[in-house]
Amino acid sequence: MRQMLMVAVSLVSLPSCLPAQSEAPVVRRAREVVSVINAASPAVVRAYVDTAFGQPMRGMPLNAHLGFFMGQWEQSRGLDRLEATETTVTSVTAIVTRRLTGDRVAIAVRIDPATPYLISGIGLRPPPPTAGAPVVRIASDPEMVAGLEKYVATLAREDVFSGAVLLAKDGKVLFTKAYGLANRDFDAPNRVDTKFNLGSMNKMFTSVAILQLAERGKLSLDDPLAKFVPDFPSPAAAAKIRIKHLLSHTAGLGSYFNEEFDKSSRARFRTVDEMMQLAKGDSLAFEPGTRWSYSNTGMLVLGKVIEVATGQDYFGYIRDNIYRPAGMVNSDSYQLDYVNPNLAVGYEKEFADDGTKRYRNNIFMHVIRGGPAGGGYSTVEDLQRFADALFAGKLVSKASVELLTTPKPELNSPRYGYGFGAEAGSEIVGHSGGFPGISSNLDIFKKSGYVAVVQSNYGGGSMPVVEKIRGLVKARIANLNP
Repeated sequence: MRQMLMVAVSLVSLPSCLPAQSEAPVVRRAREVVSVINAASPAVVRAYVDTAFGQPMRGMPLNAHLGFFMGQWEQSRGLDRLEATETTVTSVTAIVTRRLTGDRVAIAVRIDPATPYLISGIGLRPPPPTAGAPVVRIASDPEMVAGLEKYVATLAREDVFSGAVLLAKDGKVLFTKAYGLANRDFDAPNRVDTKFNLGSMNKMFTSVAILQLAERGKLSLDDPLAKFVPDFPSPAAAAKIRIKHLLSHTAGLGSYFNEEFDKSSRARFRTVDEMMQLAKGDSLAFEPGTRWSYSNTGMLVLGKVIEVATGQDYFGYIRDNIYRPAGMVNSDSYQLDYVNPNLAVGYEKEFADDGTKRYRNNIFMHVIRGGPAGGGYSTVEDLQRFADALFAGKLVSKASVELLTTPKPELNSPRYGYGFGAEAGSEIVGHSGGFPGISSNLDIFKKSGYVAVVQSNYGGGSMPVVEKIRGLVKARIANLNP
C-alpha cells in the first residue's frame, strides 16, 4: 500500500521553468514535497514521511508533518509552477504559486548530502523579489484596502481564515472586519471586538513595562538578574544574566512549556511564581550575550523582575501601566475557567485519510492564564491602540521606543530588539504569536505610519493575510516614495 502511494505521488505533475539538467537530488525532493502537498491526502503524507524523511525530521511527531502538508494544501488549494532558487548540494528554495489566491510562497528544503538524499528540513519563508520585475505601486489607500478586502474574503469563503483584520494609518482606521466563527459549537461569529489569544505577543507588554521601570529608576538594563531574583536558575547564572539579555532572548534560558507542563493540570499555573516552578530545572545553554535563542522562560523571569521592582502583581502592573494608558479596554490575561465575554475559541483542523476535515479546539492544550511570555487576549482595535500609544510616547519616551524596536547585534540579536521583532533594513517592527488554534500578529511600519493587526483562531491562519498586507503596504509606499 505504501509503495502504491509513493508511485501516486511521483506521478503528480508540476509545471516548471527548470531545465531538465537542473534536476539535482535536492530539486527533485522539493518537487516531491510540492506534489505531496497537492495530493491533499494524509495517507500520502504518512507514506512520504516514512520513506523520504531523515533525522531530525523523523524525530518530530507525525501530526506535525500532517499539519504542515495538509495546512499548505488548505491555504493554497494546490501549488503550481515550481522555480528553484538559492540552490546548493543540500538545500533549495522552491518558489511556488498558490492556486487559491495567486500568491507566491517559498518552501525551503534541506536534504542529507549522500544517497538516498533523505529530507532533513522543510520550512516556509517569504519569496525573494523577482529579478528584473517592475516595482508594484498602489496609487491610493482605498485601492490598497480594496485589494486587502478581496483577498481576505477569498480566504474566509474557503474557510482558510477565521478571525479579524485591521489596517490603519497615522491613527486612522482604513479597514477592519471580522470573519468566521469564534465558537463553532454555537455558531457564534467573530466580531471586530472579539478577544483573540495573543500567543507570544504579550512579550511586547512585558518589555515596555521593563523600559518604564528603567525610566523611573527602578532598574537598569545592565542590572544582573541576581539583583531581583538571586537564585534563578542558579546563583552563578543569575549573576551573569543581565536584564538586557532577557529582553533580547540572549540570556541562554529555554522554555518553561516543558514535559511537566504537558503532564500537569493547567489550573496549577496562574501566578508568575507558579509559572516559574515549571522553569526551576532550567540552566544556561550558552554564556549570556553570545547567542540568540528564543526563550519563553526569559520573558517569564522579567515578569518576576517587574513584581520585585514594583512590589505589585505583574498582571495588575500591566493593567495599570500598559492597558489603561493605551485605552486597551478589551485586553488582559484572563483566567479561562471564569466567565470572559466574547473570547474566541482556538481551533486546529484535522484531516482523515479520505480528506474529511474536522476541528479540534485547543482548550485543554493551552494555559489557563496567560503571563509575561504570552497567552493573554486582546482585540485588533486594542492592539492598534497599543501601537499608537507606544509611538506617541504615551507609554515610554521616544528614546525608549527606539531601544525597544531596533535590533541588538552587539548582543548577537540581529533581528530582535527588546521584546519586538526588528530587523535592520526593514521598517516593520512588532510581534507575532502562534500555537495550535492561535495565530496573531502586529506589524508597525515605523516610517510610513501604517499599523496592521491580524488575529485568527485557526493555527497559522493569520500568516497569509499578514504577508498580503506587507506586500500591499510596500506597493503603496513605493507610490508615495517613487
